[in-house]
This record gives sequence, structure tokens and C-alpha cells, in this order.
Amino acid sequence: MTYNELSYAVVGAAMKVHRELGPGLLEKAYQECLFYEISQLGLQVEKEITMPLTYQGVQLECGFRMDMLVEGRLVIETKAVSEINDIHLAQLLSYLKQGNYRLGLLINFNTILLKNGIRRVVNGLEE
Repeated sequence: MTYNELSYAVVGAAMKVHRELGPGLLEKAYQECLFYEISQLGLQVEKEITMPLTYQGVQLECGFRMDMLVEGRLVIETKAVSEINDIHLAQLLSYLKQGNYRLGLLINFNTILLKNGIRRVVNGLEE
């Protein structure tokens, strides 16, 4: 499955969750439902993956946790906030950099139209 196919499938699952639940719930609710929907697609998905921080060549355990990793290569960061800001994007960029991942999706479920709450980030550059 290509990166585009993978991200398309995950965005479709996120839209299904948003149609069912709508905006206004806590992030954890959306995260659990999205995890379930991605699993139902037959994709390998892990949640709350511990990410070490590499500082001056040393790996430090700092308690960073990625929300989800799909097929071992697509990072998903879920939010339920009034708007996405630079710190949310920086968080996803840090996971991509630290884990040497190519693609990430930042999904904010607290929007009327979910398409307005999705940011796709490739190689540290927002698309």
C-alpha cells in the first residue's frame, strides 16, 4: 500500500468517526474510535507508542507518546481543540524526526467539517 493509499484509508476512517460522533468530545474518545476503525480496515495499528528522545547521540526516555502508528510508517496525532496551532504541528514534526518517519497526519476532531481539521505532513514539510 502506498503512502497516499494509506493516508486516504486513515482519513476515511477518521471521517467515519467524525460523522458518528461529531465535534465536542474529549480527544481520547476520538482516538479510541479511530483506532477501532483503522483496525477494522485490516491495517496494523499501534497506539500510544513511547518515543525516546535522542539528544547528543544518547537516547533518553522522556515520556513522549505518539498517538498512533499505522503500518509501521504513518504517524497519527489526534486532537480535539478549538484550532490547530504551531505547537501541535511541532509535536507531530518532532515525532516524524525522532522516529525517522516520512508521513504524518494531524487530525483535529473538534471541527464542524473534519476536512478543515486535517493536516498532512511529509518529511517535515506541511503539504
